[in-house]
Amino acid sequence: MKGKVVLITGASRGIGSETAFLFAQEGANVIVNYRSREDKAKEVLNGMAPGDHTMIKADMADPQALNHMVEKVIRKYKKVDVLVNNAGIFVPHPIDEVDFDTWQKAWKNTLEVNLIGIANLSYLVAQHMIRNKSGRIINVSSRGAFRGEPECIAYGASKGGLNSLSQSMAKALGKYNISVTAVAPGFVETEMAIPTLESDKGDFIKNESPMGRVASPVEVAHTIIFLAKEESKFLTGGIVDINGASFLRM
Repeated sequence: MKGKVVLITGASRGIGSETAFLFAQEGANVIVNYRSREDKAKEVLNGMAPGDHTMIKADMADPQALNHMVEKVIRKYKKVDVLVNNAGIFVPHPIDEVDFDTWQKAWKNTLEVNLIGIANLSYLVAQHMIRNKSGRIINVSSRGAFRGEPECIAYGASKGGLNSLSQSMAKALGKYNISVTAVAPGFVETEMAIPTLESDKGDFIKNESPMGRVASPVEVAHTIIFLAKEESKFLTGGIVDINGASFLRM
């Protein structure tokens, strides 16, 4: 990864920050994208191994902000070697509890960030990868795309769409030596998930895996690093499950 330029969305915490740390350790120049948590993004930037790193604020739901971010990256680094689409939102909206207005807002906001925003950013970055005839796009999906998300239906649908997006883009971009893959974690011990894991549901969630636990963010990050390397290029179109055998698909 030495000298590679890596753009990671939602990199101010959780899987994104651990991925940033690992890429920096591998010698990459890392762009830490964040939406609102500038203090956390600065902590990540300051905690990475030495390199030509930077942080850029951009909302995944704002196409113009994404365009400006990519323009800044290209001006500074002249290329993007790896795009990690990690940013996402999880908005509960149980169909038997919420009103129609809440239902519509949850769908609109979730799809704008988790699917349309990723499609837009991938398009913008892919234009430069196509010219360079090289690149990796790695999307962070979810186990929920396969087993369903009954209290957050839009989230499960967005991740199912993301898997399809990943595979379609792998078909479209392979001729330019660009591989597109996805990782599909189950529960991960992130700041967002800890309240649930510490609730009365926690033991049940952990015991869904025969290992009796959930994934750590760094375990997901290591898989992302592997998918970014030259040796994994022929995995393009693949979706890698990281759920500790808590859900097995045929």
